[in-house]
Amino acid sequence: MAPTPRNTDETPDTGAATDVAPLGRTNPKPAHEQTADEDIDVADWDRVAALEEFKALLAAKRRFIVPATIFFIVYYFALPALVGYAPELMGRKVVGVVNLAYLFALSQFFVAWLLAWLYMRAAGRFDALARRIVDRFNAERR
Repeated sequence: MAPTPRNTDETPDTGAATDVAPLGRTNPKPAHEQTADEDIDVADWDRVAALEEFKALLAAKRRFIVPATIFFIVYYFALPALVGYAPELMGRKVVGVVNLAYLFALSQFFVAWLLAWLYMRAAGRFDALARRIVDRFNAERR
């Protein structure tokens, strides 16, 4: 008969103290860990969506985001289109061996940074509108 293996478990009792983080919680879950069923402060999104301020926020975001996206896509794909359909123009030397295509490609970095900066400015306005919506909604709930 083979000998029985020795129990090497340092914590054989369930719930025994370990050198690992304690099991369970003493504080409630933070908001970002709560499920929809656990969140007791749920917004009535139908009411929020019906607010004129919320509609104005969505319209303001749309007025910025849609044209900026269309502009960037057109600008981005203009380089390969121009290189393919107007190689003489894009191959024109501007400074030394640097041609127009290289300058156009480099300009895309600056255009992306410019759009990011413009969006950051607009996002400040969007955040102010959103804060007013949240404040109004919270005031109505009290």
